[in-house]
Amino acid sequence: MVANWRRLADEAPGLACAAVVKADAYGCGLTHVAPALWAAGCRTYFVAHLSEAVAARALLPEATIYVLNGLLPDIGSALMAHALRPVLGSPEELTEWAALCVRSGAPQPAALHIDTGMNRLGFSVSEALALAGDPIVARAGIGLLMTHLVSAELPEEAVNTRQAADFARLRAALPGIPASFANSSGVFLGGEAHHDLLRPGYALFGGNPTPGKPNPMRPVVRLEATIAQVRTVAAGETAGYNARWTADSPRRLATLSIGYADGYPRAASGRGAALVDGVRCPIVGHISMDLVILDVTDAPGAARGGTATLIGDALDIDTVGQAAGTIGYEILTGLGSRYVRHYVTGTEA
Repeated sequence: MVANWRRLADEAPGLACAAVVKADAYGCGLTHVAPALWAAGCRTYFVAHLSEAVAARALLPEATIYVLNGLLPDIGSALMAHALRPVLGSPEELTEWAALCVRSGAPQPAALHIDTGMNRLGFSVSEALALAGDPIVARAGIGLLMTHLVSAELPEEAVNTRQAADFARLRAALPGIPASFANSSGVFLGGEAHHDLLRPGYALFGGNPTPGKPNPMRPVVRLEATIAQVRTVAAGETAGYNARWTADSPRRLATLSIGYADGYPRAASGRGAALVDGVRCPIVGHISMDLVILDVTDAPGAARGGTATLIGDALDIDTVGQAAGTIGYEILTGLGSRYVRHYVTGTEA
Protein backbone atom coordinates (compact mmCIF):
# COMPACT_ATOMS: atom_id res chain seq x y z
CA MET A 1 0.00 0.00 0.00
CA VAL A 2 2.85 2.38 0.82
CA ALA A 3 4.54 1.31 -2.42
CA ASN A 4 1.34 2.20 -4.26
CA TRP A 5 1.24 5.64 -2.67
CA ARG A 6 4.83 6.24 -3.77
CA ARG A 7 4.05 4.93 -7.25
CA LEU A 8 1.15 7.37 -7.56
CA ALA A 9 3.22 10.26 -6.24
CA ASP A 10 5.88 9.48 -8.84
CA GLU A 11 3.36 10.31 -11.58
CA ALA A 12 3.60 13.98 -10.53
CA PRO A 13 7.10 14.72 -9.24
CA GLY A 14 7.25 17.75 -7.02
CA LEU A 15 3.53 17.77 -6.22
CA ALA A 16 1.89 16.64 -3.01
CA CYS A 17 0.06 13.32 -2.95
CA ALA A 18 -2.75 12.89 -0.43
CA ALA A 19 -4.53 9.69 0.57
CA VAL A 20 -8.26 9.03 0.67
CA VAL A 21 -8.79 6.75 3.66
CA LYS A 22 -12.56 6.84 4.08
CA ALA A 23 -14.60 3.71 4.93
CA ASP A 24 -11.95 2.45 7.37
CA ALA A 25 -9.28 2.93 4.71
CA TYR A 26 -11.33 1.08 2.10
CA GLY A 27 -11.87 -1.80 4.51
CA CYS A 28 -8.15 -2.24 5.15
CA GLY A 29 -8.08 -0.73 8.63
CA LEU A 30 -7.46 2.96 9.29
CA THR A 31 -5.48 2.29 12.47
CA HIS A 32 -2.83 0.46 10.44
CA VAL A 33 -3.04 2.30 7.13
CA ALA A 34 -2.89 5.93 8.29
CA PRO A 35 0.30 5.66 10.41
CA ALA A 36 2.03 3.68 7.64
CA LEU A 37 1.24 6.39 5.10
CA TRP A 38 2.33 9.11 7.50
CA ALA A 39 5.66 7.34 8.03
CA ALA A 40 6.06 7.22 4.24
CA GLY A 41 5.58 10.97 3.98
CA CYS A 42 1.86 11.47 3.31
CA ARG A 43 0.65 14.60 5.07
CA THR A 44 -2.89 15.14 3.73
CA TYR A 45 -5.85 12.79 4.15
CA PHE A 46 -9.48 12.72 3.04
CA VAL A 47 -12.34 10.92 4.79
CA ALA A 48 -16.09 11.04 4.30
CA HIS A 49 -17.56 11.57 7.76
CA LEU A 50 -16.84 13.46 10.95
CA SER A 51 -16.47 10.23 12.93
CA GLU A 52 -13.81 8.99 10.50
CA ALA A 53 -12.01 12.31 10.72
CA VAL A 54 -11.96 12.26 14.53
CA ALA A 55 -10.52 8.74 14.42
CA ALA A 56 -7.89 9.85 11.90
CA ARG A 57 -6.99 12.87 14.02
CA ALA A 58 -6.32 10.63 17.03
CA LEU A 59 -3.87 8.65 14.89
CA LEU A 60 -2.34 11.64 13.08
CA PRO A 61 -2.15 14.69 15.35
CA GLU A 62 -0.27 16.81 12.81
CA ALA A 63 -1.96 15.76 9.56
CA THR A 64 -4.19 17.86 7.33
CA ILE A 65 -7.56 16.07 7.30
CA TYR A 66 -10.47 16.95 5.03
CA VAL A 67 -14.07 15.79 5.50
CA LEU A 68 -15.50 15.15 2.04
CA ASN A 69 -19.18 15.11 2.98
CA GLY A 70 -18.91 18.70 4.06
CA LEU A 71 -20.48 20.78 6.78
CA LEU A 72 -23.53 18.83 7.87
CA PRO A 73 -25.81 20.65 10.33
CA ASP A 74 -24.45 21.01 13.87
CA ILE A 75 -20.98 19.56 13.29
CA GLY A 76 -19.05 22.81 12.79
CA SER A 77 -17.91 23.11 16.39
CA ALA A 78 -16.65 19.52 16.42
CA LEU A 79 -14.73 20.10 13.20
CA MET A 80 -13.03 23.11 14.67
CA ALA A 81 -12.33 21.37 17.98
CA HIS A 82 -10.40 18.65 16.16
CA ALA A 83 -8.77 20.96 13.60
CA LEU A 84 -10.59 19.26 10.73
CA ARG A 85 -11.27 20.84 7.35
CA PRO A 86 -14.74 20.56 5.82
CA VAL A 87 -15.10 20.32 2.06
CA LEU A 88 -17.80 22.96 1.64
CA GLY A 89 -20.29 22.08 -1.05
CA SER A 90 -22.97 24.76 -1.08
CA PRO A 91 -23.46 28.49 -0.47
CA GLU A 92 -25.27 27.59 2.77
CA GLU A 93 -22.28 25.63 4.03
CA LEU A 94 -19.87 28.40 3.07
CA THR A 95 -21.97 31.02 4.87
CA GLU A 96 -22.28 28.88 7.99
CA TRP A 97 -18.55 28.08 8.09
CA ALA A 98 -17.61 31.72 7.57
CA ALA A 99 -19.85 32.70 10.49
CA LEU A 100 -18.20 30.05 12.68
CA CYS A 101 -14.81 31.43 11.68
CA VAL A 102 -15.83 34.94 12.67
CA ARG A 103 -17.03 33.67 16.05
CA SER A 104 -13.77 31.76 16.54
CA GLY A 105 -11.79 34.93 15.91
CA ALA A 106 -9.94 33.80 12.78
CA PRO A 107 -10.46 31.95 9.50
CA GLN A 108 -10.28 28.17 9.87
CA PRO A 109 -9.04 26.16 6.87
CA ALA A 110 -11.60 24.57 4.55
CA ALA A 111 -11.94 23.40 0.96
CA LEU A 112 -14.42 24.51 -1.68
CA HIS A 113 -16.03 21.71 -3.67
CA ILE A 114 -17.25 22.63 -7.14
CA ASP A 115 -19.53 20.26 -9.01
CA THR A 116 -18.33 20.05 -12.61
CA GLY A 117 -20.57 17.16 -13.63
CA MET A 118 -21.30 14.64 -10.88
CA ASN A 119 -24.48 16.32 -9.58
CA ARG A 120 -24.06 15.03 -6.05
CA LEU A 121 -22.38 17.59 -3.82
CA GLY A 122 -20.71 20.89 -4.58
CA PHE A 123 -21.23 24.43 -5.79
CA SER A 124 -22.45 24.72 -9.34
CA VAL A 125 -19.87 26.22 -11.67
CA SER A 126 -21.85 29.45 -11.90
CA GLU A 127 -22.17 29.68 -8.09
CA ALA A 128 -18.42 29.21 -7.70
CA LEU A 129 -17.56 31.74 -10.42
CA ALA A 130 -19.76 34.25 -8.64
CA LEU A 131 -17.43 34.03 -5.62
CA ALA A 132 -14.65 35.83 -7.52
CA GLY A 133 -13.63 38.81 -5.41
CA ASP A 134 -16.05 37.95 -2.61
CA PRO A 135 -14.39 38.45 0.81
CA ILE A 136 -16.26 35.45 2.18
CA VAL A 137 -13.70 33.19 0.49
CA ALA A 138 -10.91 34.50 2.69
CA ARG A 139 -13.19 34.85 5.72
CA ALA A 140 -14.02 31.14 5.47
CA GLY A 141 -10.37 30.14 5.18
CA ILE A 142 -10.72 28.51 1.75
CA GLY A 143 -7.36 26.91 1.11
CA LEU A 144 -8.22 24.31 -1.50
CA LEU A 145 -10.42 24.08 -4.59
CA MET A 146 -11.54 20.64 -5.67
CA THR A 147 -13.94 18.77 -7.90
CA HIS A 148 -14.74 15.11 -8.53
CA LEU A 149 -14.13 13.43 -11.86
CA VAL A 150 -17.07 11.58 -13.40
CA SER A 151 -15.26 9.11 -15.67
CA ALA A 152 -11.53 9.39 -15.09
CA GLU A 153 -11.10 5.65 -15.63
CA LEU A 154 -12.30 6.19 -19.21
CA PRO A 155 -9.78 8.69 -20.59
CA GLU A 156 -11.56 9.16 -23.93
CA GLU A 157 -14.85 10.26 -22.35
CA ALA A 158 -15.69 13.83 -23.39
CA VAL A 159 -16.80 14.69 -19.87
CA ASN A 160 -13.16 14.62 -18.71
CA THR A 161 -12.26 17.42 -21.12
CA ARG A 162 -15.30 19.43 -20.15
CA GLN A 163 -14.59 19.07 -16.44
CA ALA A 164 -10.97 20.07 -16.94
CA ALA A 165 -12.02 23.20 -18.84
CA ASP A 166 -14.55 24.20 -16.19
CA PHE A 167 -12.01 23.66 -13.44
CA ALA A 168 -9.46 25.82 -15.27
CA ARG A 169 -12.05 28.62 -15.45
CA LEU A 170 -12.66 28.30 -11.72
CA ARG A 171 -8.97 28.46 -10.91
CA ALA A 172 -8.64 31.59 -13.00
CA ALA A 173 -11.60 33.19 -11.19
CA LEU A 174 -10.24 32.26 -7.76
CA PRO A 175 -6.50 32.73 -8.17
CA GLY A 176 -3.90 31.84 -5.58
CA ILE A 177 -5.81 28.92 -4.08
CA PRO A 178 -4.26 25.45 -4.46
CA ALA A 179 -6.40 22.88 -6.24
CA SER A 180 -7.07 19.15 -6.34
CA PHE A 181 -8.55 17.49 -9.42
CA ALA A 182 -7.10 13.99 -9.83
CA ASN A 183 -8.50 10.93 -8.10
CA SER A 184 -6.86 7.51 -8.57
CA SER A 185 -7.61 7.26 -12.27
CA GLY A 186 -7.17 11.00 -12.74
CA VAL A 187 -3.53 10.65 -11.72
CA PHE A 188 -3.01 8.80 -15.03
CA LEU A 189 -4.75 11.41 -17.20
CA GLY A 190 -1.54 13.38 -17.53
CA GLY A 191 -0.02 16.55 -16.17
CA GLU A 192 -2.96 18.81 -16.95
CA ALA A 193 -5.04 16.82 -14.46
CA HIS A 194 -2.54 17.00 -11.61
CA HIS A 195 -2.84 20.61 -10.40
CA ASP A 196 -1.42 20.95 -6.84
CA LEU A 197 -2.62 17.92 -4.89
CA LEU A 198 -3.24 14.35 -6.06
CA ARG A 199 -6.13 12.64 -4.30
CA PRO A 200 -5.96 8.85 -4.84
CA GLY A 201 -8.02 6.35 -2.89
CA TYR A 202 -8.88 3.01 -4.51
CA ALA A 203 -5.54 2.63 -6.27
CA LEU A 204 -3.72 2.82 -2.94
CA PHE A 205 -5.38 -0.45 -1.99
CA GLY A 206 -4.59 -2.32 -5.20
CA GLY A 207 -7.52 -1.37 -7.42
CA ASN A 208 -6.69 -0.85 -11.08
CA PRO A 209 -6.89 2.88 -11.94
CA THR A 210 -6.44 2.11 -15.65
CA PRO A 211 -9.11 -0.49 -16.55
CA GLY A 212 -8.35 -2.38 -19.74
CA LYS A 213 -4.61 -1.94 -19.19
CA PRO A 214 -2.19 -3.77 -16.88
CA ASN A 215 -2.67 -2.69 -13.29
CA PRO A 216 0.22 -0.41 -12.25
CA MET A 217 -0.61 -0.97 -8.59
CA ARG A 218 0.61 -3.73 -6.33
CA PRO A 219 -2.02 -6.00 -4.73
CA VAL A 220 -2.74 -5.08 -1.13
CA VAL A 221 -5.49 -7.42 0.11
CA ARG A 222 -5.38 -11.19 0.18
CA LEU A 223 -8.43 -13.08 1.47
CA GLU A 224 -8.12 -16.72 2.43
CA ALA A 225 -10.59 -19.12 4.04
CA THR A 226 -10.20 -22.53 5.65
CA ILE A 227 -11.72 -25.62 4.07
CA ALA A 228 -14.06 -27.01 6.72
CA GLN A 229 -15.08 -30.18 4.91
CA VAL A 230 -14.69 -32.04 1.61
CA ARG A 231 -17.24 -34.51 0.26
CA THR A 232 -18.10 -36.35 -2.92
CA VAL A 233 -21.56 -36.04 -4.45
CA ALA A 234 -23.14 -38.17 -7.13
CA ALA A 235 -24.56 -36.94 -10.41
CA GLY A 236 -27.99 -35.43 -9.84
CA GLU A 237 -27.31 -34.32 -6.25
CA THR A 238 -27.76 -30.66 -5.36
CA ALA A 239 -25.89 -28.20 -3.15
CA GLY A 240 -26.86 -25.16 -1.12
CA TYR A 241 -30.12 -23.44 -0.30
CA ASN A 242 -33.00 -23.94 -2.75
CA ALA A 243 -30.96 -26.56 -4.64
CA ARG A 244 -29.79 -24.04 -7.23
CA TRP A 245 -26.85 -26.20 -8.34
CA THR A 246 -27.01 -29.78 -9.54
CA ALA A 247 -24.00 -32.04 -10.14
CA ASP A 248 -23.84 -33.18 -13.77
CA SER A 249 -21.36 -35.92 -12.82
CA PRO A 250 -19.68 -37.13 -9.62
CA ARG A 251 -18.03 -34.06 -8.08
CA ARG A 252 -15.91 -33.20 -5.05
CA LEU A 253 -17.21 -30.25 -3.04
CA ALA A 254 -15.34 -28.25 -0.41
CA THR A 255 -17.15 -26.08 2.10
CA LEU A 256 -15.32 -22.95 3.23
CA SER A 257 -15.73 -21.26 6.58
CA ILE A 258 -16.73 -17.87 5.17
CA GLY A 259 -19.98 -16.29 3.98
CA TYR A 260 -21.85 -13.12 3.25
CA ALA A 261 -21.77 -12.18 6.95
CA ASP A 262 -18.05 -11.71 6.38
CA GLY A 263 -18.68 -9.35 3.49
CA TYR A 264 -18.11 -11.87 0.73
CA PRO A 265 -20.97 -11.00 -1.64
CA ARG A 266 -23.89 -13.40 -2.02
CA ALA A 267 -24.19 -12.11 -5.58
CA ALA A 268 -21.07 -14.16 -6.40
CA SER A 269 -23.13 -17.35 -5.99
CA GLY A 270 -22.65 -19.49 -9.08
CA ARG A 271 -20.43 -16.81 -10.63
CA GLY A 272 -17.37 -16.40 -8.45
CA ALA A 273 -14.45 -18.69 -7.76
CA ALA A 274 -11.62 -19.40 -5.34
CA LEU A 275 -8.15 -20.80 -5.86
CA VAL A 276 -7.16 -24.09 -4.23
CA ASP A 277 -3.54 -25.09 -4.83
CA GLY A 278 -3.58 -22.55 -7.66
CA VAL A 279 -6.56 -24.19 -9.35
CA ARG A 280 -9.59 -22.02 -10.08
CA CYS A 281 -12.56 -23.70 -8.39
CA PRO A 282 -16.06 -22.35 -9.07
CA ILE A 283 -18.49 -21.38 -6.33
CA VAL A 284 -21.56 -23.61 -6.55
CA GLY A 285 -24.98 -23.09 -5.00
CA HIS A 286 -26.00 -20.06 -3.00
CA ILE A 287 -23.41 -18.44 -0.76
CA SER A 288 -24.86 -18.61 2.74
CA MET A 289 -24.25 -16.48 5.82
CA ASP A 290 -21.21 -18.35 7.05
CA LEU A 291 -20.33 -20.89 4.34
CA VAL A 292 -19.29 -21.09 0.69
CA ILE A 293 -19.26 -24.29 -1.39
CA LEU A 294 -16.61 -24.86 -4.07
CA ASP A 295 -16.38 -27.50 -6.75
CA VAL A 296 -12.83 -28.78 -6.13
CA THR A 297 -12.98 -31.76 -8.48
CA ASP A 298 -10.01 -30.35 -10.41
CA ALA A 299 -8.01 -29.66 -7.25
CA PRO A 300 -7.18 -33.14 -5.91
CA GLY A 301 -5.16 -31.70 -3.03
CA ALA A 302 -8.17 -29.98 -1.50
CA ALA A 303 -8.63 -31.29 2.02
CA ARG A 304 -10.06 -30.37 5.39
CA GLY A 305 -7.88 -27.70 6.97
CA GLY A 306 -6.55 -26.52 3.64
CA THR A 307 -6.75 -22.99 2.33
CA ALA A 308 -8.77 -21.41 -0.45
CA THR A 309 -7.88 -17.98 -1.80
CA LEU A 310 -10.87 -15.77 -2.57
CA ILE A 311 -8.91 -12.57 -3.22
CA GLY A 312 -5.34 -12.79 -4.40
CA ASP A 313 -3.12 -14.02 -7.21
CA ALA A 314 -5.29 -14.41 -10.33
CA LEU A 315 -8.35 -13.23 -8.39
CA ASP A 316 -7.63 -9.53 -7.91
CA ILE A 317 -10.25 -7.31 -6.34
CA ASP A 318 -11.51 -6.02 -9.67
CA THR A 319 -11.99 -9.57 -10.95
CA VAL A 320 -13.83 -10.56 -7.78
CA GLY A 321 -16.06 -7.50 -8.07
CA GLN A 322 -16.90 -8.25 -11.71
CA ALA A 323 -17.84 -11.84 -10.83
CA ALA A 324 -20.28 -10.53 -8.23
CA GLY A 325 -21.78 -7.98 -10.60
CA THR A 326 -20.27 -5.09 -8.69
CA ILE A 327 -16.98 -3.20 -8.38
CA GLY A 328 -13.81 -3.81 -6.42
CA TYR A 329 -14.57 -0.79 -4.24
CA GLU A 330 -17.59 -2.57 -2.80
CA ILE A 331 -15.61 -5.76 -2.24
CA LEU A 332 -12.94 -3.90 -0.28
CA THR A 333 -15.23 -1.73 1.81
CA GLY A 334 -17.42 -4.73 2.63
CA LEU A 335 -14.63 -6.74 4.25
CA GLY A 336 -16.08 -7.84 7.57
CA SER A 337 -14.95 -7.84 11.18
CA ARG A 338 -14.75 -11.62 11.68
CA TYR A 339 -11.54 -12.09 9.71
CA VAL A 340 -8.22 -12.63 11.40
CA ARG A 341 -6.17 -9.84 9.85
CA HIS A 342 -2.44 -10.00 9.34
CA TYR A 343 -0.66 -6.84 8.29
CA VAL A 344 2.52 -7.37 6.29
CA THR A 345 5.21 -4.75 6.78
CA GLY A 346 8.85 -4.17 6.03
CA THR A 347 10.77 -7.23 4.88
CA GLU A 348 7.58 -9.34 4.91
CA ALA A 349 6.13 -7.40 1.96
